[in-house]
Amino acid sequence: MEKDSRIPVHVSMIMDGNGRWARARGQERVFGHKKGAESVRACLEAAIEAGVKYLSVYAFSEENWNRPRQEVDFLMKLMADSISDEMESLMKNGVRFRVLGNRARLSPDLLEAISSLEAMTRDNGTIDLIVFLSYSGRWDISQAARRFAQHCIECPEEAAKLLDENEPVDMGSYLVTAGIPDPDLIIRTSGEKRLSNYLLWQGAYSELVFVDKLWPDFRRDDFFDALAEYSSRDRRYGKVK
Repeated sequence: MEKDSRIPVHVSMIMDGNGRWARARGQERVFGHKKGAESVRACLEAAIEAGVKYLSVYAFSEENWNRPRQEVDFLMKLMADSISDEMESLMKNGVRFRVLGNRARLSPDLLEAISSLEAMTRDNGTIDLIVFLSYSGRWDISQAARRFAQHCIECPEEAAKLLDENEPVDMGSYLVTAGIPDPDLIIRTSGEKRLSNYLLWQGAYSELVFVDKLWPDFRRDDFFDALAEYSSRDRRYGKVK
């Protein structure tokens, strides 16, 4: 990629195809998830090299809780193991680690591990690595609506202004991503071409790049290819240039 190419501030990844990758090799689905963790590491290194400031990954959706219990347990353990294994590397590379999603569904042990790593990396400033865990776009919008309603109840003097149709409500401040720039680029692997209930509000003007490779095969060169595709896009946000 040319040095003067436009670099997105926030790149988000829909990591799809782990199960199919494993089945194609006669392995259980969990083998694909384990291999896919290597792709996260490769993309994080590439993002740091490119100067991306936020890298987010869709690790586990609210709908994924409906998968077989054995697979769910493995994914939760993989998350915990990854936190332990990557701790030193994240600190060394100045990575700020964050997890967003419905934490009420996570185990106490996993929550403790997440909170510990978030606290440890809080002051790092090279790049934010955001893991969306137990997350869905509809859930996010629903919880934002509840928070907005609660705010109106608790601050009735502000309610009239908040509900004025001529004063748009900043719903982004009620989402779990409050304070995080919306993704400039969303990449999805495995050839599927949909958002799958991911960042429905935040991705309204994201550039979308769909890649045929399955997630465990996605590496540094593929990441830079997606950045090159992004740099060629003309982002108008509904305006005329």
